[in-house]
Amino acid sequence: MTVPDHLSYTDQHEWLDLQDGVARVGITAYAAGALGDVVYVQLPEVGERLTAGSTCGELESTKSVSDLCSPADGEVLEVNREVLDNSGLVNDDPFGAGWLFTVRVSGEPELLDATAYRQLTEEG
Repeated sequence: MTVPDHLSYTDQHEWLDLQDGVARVGITAYAAGALGDVVYVQLPEVGERLTAGSTCGELESTKSVSDLCSPADGEVLEVNREVLDNSGLVNDDPFGAGWLFTVRVSGEPELLDATAYRQLTEEG
């Protein structure tokens, strides 16, 4: 399973590329694999204030519908319009073209490093 070392993770299987207080957010390859083929993505609105752990969107797959949880407190700066038009990007390239949104992070989110995330997914 791919778990890039330069990213941070949540125990809800989101990844964050946090730089200078702004994080690009997506779901991990582990989560994308567990969901199956993603057929619809609902993302938060630009300007929306998010609270860590709260629902901010939805991912619908051929298997189920899953809530997308905010990995941090902050304001949504951008959403990935390409993934709205082509939800399969979440499965095809979860750490690249399948990113979901960017958020200006406030506070200190509780995140895992790649080693801790690998351990979490190995434990089931």
